[in-house]
Amino acid sequence: MKAAIDALGDPQRAISSAGFFKTGPGQYGEGDRFVGVTVPAQRRVAREFRGLDRDGISTLLDSDVHEHRLTGLFLLRSGFEKAQTSEDRQAWVAFYLQAVFDGRVNNWDLVDSSAEYILGASLVGGDHAALLDLAAEEDLWRRRVAIIATAAFIKSGDAAPILDLAPRVLDDHRDLIQKAVGWMLREMGKRVDRALLLDFLEAHAAQMGRTALSYATEHLEREQRAHYRGLR
Repeated sequence: MKAAIDALGDPQRAISSAGFFKTGPGQYGEGDRFVGVTVPAQRRVAREFRGLDRDGISTLLDSDVHEHRLTGLFLLRSGFEKAQTSEDRQAWVAFYLQAVFDGRVNNWDLVDSSAEYILGASLVGGDHAALLDLAAEEDLWRRRVAIIATAAFIKSGDAAPILDLAPRVLDDHRDLIQKAVGWMLREMGKRVDRALLLDFLEAHAAQMGRTALSYATEHLEREQRAHYRGLR
């Protein structure tokens, strides 16, 4: 499977991707390697190898090549979604969380393509305490996983997890956390109840970073956006 992915590589795309995903010294993706394969192409490879077991997926996730890990996550999601029993479903979730804690889900596209659809989906309709525990971690990617996982609740009409989690991470001014929390708050206002967003902003806009506030208020009227900026 690695060979199938590598065969689709484009050296120029690999260079471009390495810059886009901030792989330079001191950047959030430092040391990540790319072979230059598009996401649609990776999805096609994942379909060809659908049904790969957790041992095979683990080998992909352990690779230092970004596209191997992303394709592995596509397969992990597929395994979770096709699980026939609650025990197997939870085994896939535990496997995913182990990958998160092992540092294998370690760029924003890896998080965003998996957290909602695996961890978030497994918790909808139940307790979201696991997300609060994950958000309490200082690690950038674990915290972003927790935030993005709330999207599954938001799409089901439940705003409680993001409203509970967001105040706990507003003081984290790392760009990828600011964008994630602002994005989820915006989605809550759009998909669940705009009044909940406005109430949150009245209470917390003064604490929010510029990026989070900009994302959260993107769909509001100009006067409303100005009002909340004025609270900072």
